[in-house]
Amino acid sequence: MEKILLDRLVKDKYYDYLKENSFFIKDFYRNPNAYLKFKEFVKDKYHLRMTDKISTAIDDIELISSVLQTIQ
Repeated sequence: MEKILLDRLVKDKYYDYLKENSFFIKDFYRNPNAYLKFKEFVKDKYHLRMTDKISTAIDDIELISSVLQTIQ
């Protein structure tokens, strides 16, 4: 694996995800440009997209409001 790619993984905080999904290491050795594919995989699997974060926040707000309604 190229040093630049490894530095990019550490900088973008994807190194821990690479440890959990080590089958991508083979792809990185064959094609260093597979970083974008890996990044999309991680965002999809671990719900790291902005839309996922917004929907989670909305769900939390709805939960809190329903709890407050039952308390009243």
